[in-house]
Amino acid sequence: VQLQASGGGWVQGGGSLRLSCAASGRTFTSRAMGWFRQAPGKEREFVAYIRWSGGITYYEDSVKDRFTISGDSAKNTVYLQMNSLKPEDTAVYYCAAALRYCVEYGCYSGSYKYDYWGQGTQVTVSS
Repeated sequence: VQLQASGGGWVQGGGSLRLSCAASGRTFTSRAMGWFRQAPGKEREFVAYIRWSGGITYYEDSVKDRFTISGDSAKNTVYLQMNSLKPEDTAVYYCAAALRYCVEYGCYSGSYKYDYWGQGTQVTVSS
C-alpha cells in the first residue's frame, strides 16, 4: 500500500493551498484518514482527521476555521483545503490511513492510530 501526497508548494501568507492524498496498491478499508505535519526541528504533530463513519472531522486548534478536511472513503483519498495560511504553517505535511475503528471523539489525533503513511509534501508560507 502506498499513500501519495501532493499539492504542496510555496505561498504567501494569507494564501491557500489544497493538499491531496491518494492510496494505491493493495486494496484496503480505512476507518479514518488524517493529516499530520512536521516543521524543521520539531516533532510531527496532528493537523486534522476525518472518520468515515458519520463523516466526523476533528482539527488541531490552530487550524480550526482555516483548514477543511474531506475525502472519499471508497477510494481512500483525503484532501486538506488550507486557507489563510500563516508562516507557522510551514512544514512537511503527511497523510495517513487508519485501519482500526475508534469511536471516541478525537481519538485519531494520535499518530499511533495510523497504519499507513504517505511520503510527505512540503508547504512553505512566506510572511
